[in-house]
Amino acid sequence: MKHVLKKISILIIGVILMSFNLQNNEETYSLTITVKDLRNSKGVVQFAIYNKEGSIPDEKYKKYYKKDIVVIVKNTATITFNDLPKGRYAINILHDENENGKIDKKFILPKEGIGFSNYQSIGMRNRPKFSKASFEVNSNITKIIKIIYM
Repeated sequence: MKHVLKKISILIIGVILMSFNLQNNEETYSLTITVKDLRNSKGVVQFAIYNKEGSIPDEKYKKYYKKDIVVIVKNTATITFNDLPKGRYAINILHDENENGKIDKKFILPKEGIGFSNYQSIGMRNRPKFSKASFEVNSNITKIIKIIYM
């Protein structure tokens, strides 16, 4: 009986280890994002990536998949998000000049620079949305995003 229990235990441990190994073998990729030509080197740049329909616009930064903040050097900032599973992603960027973590506005327009993947301009007819901003990640990718100042 002990011999049978030992074999069953070894079998269960093997199955568990194989399932962990299968989960960890999922291919992942890196996404490098650069913003250039910021109007100054004040503050930081907040990079957020999204992986779900309806997640952008996200003015309060609550629906993101991953987010990080980078120091600006010579009006440029770059970040790399690693270990991204294959899928669709969109990018939302804030040049947070006063480092308060939110989009400051005057009237209804942002006072600080913002940017989205696949957007060169933003307006009433060209509002950010996931379906337009998203792109496929199925290899290591580098994106250069234009920051828009209103």
